[in-house]
Amino acid sequence: GLESRSLTRVLKNMEEKGLIYRKPDVNDGRSVRIFLTDEGKRKKEVSRETVLAFNQRVRSVIPESKLNVFFDVIEDIIKIIESNNIYENNPAPLYDKSFASRIQLGNFEDDMPKIKDYDWTIEVVVENLDIKKIVFDQVEKYRTPGTLITSNTSGILINHMLEGRSEDFQKHFCGTHFFNPPRYLKLLEIIPTKKTDPEITDFIMNYGDLYLGKTTVLAKDTPAFIANRVGIFAILKVIESMQKLGLNVDEIDKLTGPVIGRPKSATFRTSDVVGLDTLVKVANGLYAGLPNDEGRDTFKLPDVVGKLMENNWLGDKTKQGFYKKTKDENGKRQILTLNLETLAYEPKKKAKFATLEATKTVDNLKERYSMLFAGKDKAGEFYRDSFYALFQYVTNRIPEIADELYKIDDAICAGFGWEVGPFETWDSVNVEKTVKKMEETGYKPNQWVYDMLDAGITSFYTAKDGIRHYYDIESKSYKAVPGAEEYIILDNIRENKVLWSNSGSTIFDLGDGVLNIEFHTKMNTLGGEVVEGINKAIDMAEKDYRGLVNGNQGAQFSAGANLGMVFMYAIEQEFDEVDFMIRHFQNTMMRVRYSSVPVVVAPHGLTLGGGCEMSRHADVIQAA
Repeated sequence: GLESRSLTRVLKNMEEKGLIYRKPDVNDGRSVRIFLTDEGKRKKEVSRETVLAFNQRVRSVIPESKLNVFFDVIEDIIKIIESNNIYENNPAPLYDKSFASRIQLGNFEDDMPKIKDYDWTIEVVVENLDIKKIVFDQVEKYRTPGTLITSNTSGILINHMLEGRSEDFQKHFCGTHFFNPPRYLKLLEIIPTKKTDPEITDFIMNYGDLYLGKTTVLAKDTPAFIANRVGIFAILKVIESMQKLGLNVDEIDKLTGPVIGRPKSATFRTSDVVGLDTLVKVANGLYAGLPNDEGRDTFKLPDVVGKLMENNWLGDKTKQGFYKKTKDENGKRQILTLNLETLAYEPKKKAKFATLEATKTVDNLKERYSMLFAGKDKAGEFYRDSFYALFQYVTNRIPEIADELYKIDDAICAGFGWEVGPFETWDSVNVEKTVKKMEETGYKPNQWVYDMLDAGITSFYTAKDGIRHYYDIESKSYKAVPGAEEYIILDNIRENKVLWSNSGSTIFDLGDGVLNIEFHTKMNTLGGEVVEGINKAIDMAEKDYRGLVNGNQGAQFSAGANLGMVFMYAIEQEFDEVDFMIRHFQNTMMRVRYSSVPVVVAPHGLTLGGGCEMSRHADVIQAA
């Protein structure tokens, strides 16, 4: 079942391990015959015995009626392995294909002793507490005392895993929930138990941030922790609001994508990518495990989801879900959308709303929210209903899942790819006015929000001396977000540190004699206004300052030159203008290169064309 590249790699690996050897075929000089070595024969026999023992064990613990389902799952796993998925997945799970050599396969019987040589062992087996305990018995047997042992569970309470464990194990054990796919989603939830050494918790929080590049969030040991608890509620509330307002799949994905700072996959496309069965499993677990949650009914899945499960329409893994890829009569690829009323697939429909049309020219997400919430059409109704419910829900989760509100925002942004979290979104639409509108539609936040407003505090976040602060419920005052003092957030100094600006760029005084030039055009493209800003910043820095930083906090650093202007001049055959633009841009890049003060460029995300060129000319690149 392996393609030739995979087979060659497997054979090479087996040969290096001394399991096979090759001989030329005496009947055909061009061919090679492969033979098992004595070690290979032994391994083969062990493998055969292991498979038989495994078969017997499976039949002893799984009812006959469930065996077909179990073996179907095993077949799926084998297909995934044989399809060489780690190399071919899109998006790629590895930064570089060569990194696959860092991954070694093993089994719990032959290879578990190897963990004695490692500092950190992470359990990532099936979500079954009994099976996890069996694995932990083995880990306990071979791990070196004092080494870290953590669980990547997303649905089992961490404290339930302590039973039968030694004191040293308990002291060095906690939950480390990496969001999947870990290369792309930054969230790492750290869940200590009542027995975890606080020094261990602090170490993993710092290590995850500093060395793994994660957004580490300290979570309480509650069902689904922070991100999934809030994120799954938000998704299911979207479906609930959709049904209430008679909207369809295409309309919802239009309303819940980039326009509100969410991924392009929005709601239903995300479900297809992740797998509907995954969503169902988490939602069912939350419904069963949260009998006292006021939002529990939202976790009760609608009938249509049950029908999709019955039909095995789980998304990409079954080739169809809320969407289905197919070909028309001309063989052209097309994507069909599921009609949730008829359960028939139909051509995609273009979703149009007056509210969305009105916000097309508004690039600032927080400014856009006010317009979306004020919409008079179904889009506006949808945003108010779904967000008001979310606002109510997150206020009731403190202190249940987290003591500080910023942890909820951090977790949902890093785990679900939102640009702004629930509390920050609420700030952008005026907390005080929104509370009154929520009450009019049947939603009511927790009492601590009223207490905050009564004390004259009207936002969940504020900036003081350039450092971000959050409202602390226990002390009823603002506190600095931990670690915020280590970062410069341009929005936090925008009010009193701006020295110069035009329509495409802004120059800030960062302190210590250093300036910062920020771009804020569409996708931070480099047009005339940005080039003017760069030259102005260098002029100012060379005259009165010690250095210049070129950095911004947009979604992308820069998509390169504004080719729209070049195209327009070319169409009109204004070649002198094109020549001037190119020369002026290149002269500006040379100013970056040869400036009399150091120039640091801080690229992130998309850094194309001129953005890349400017980075290469910098004295220092500080990439993120």
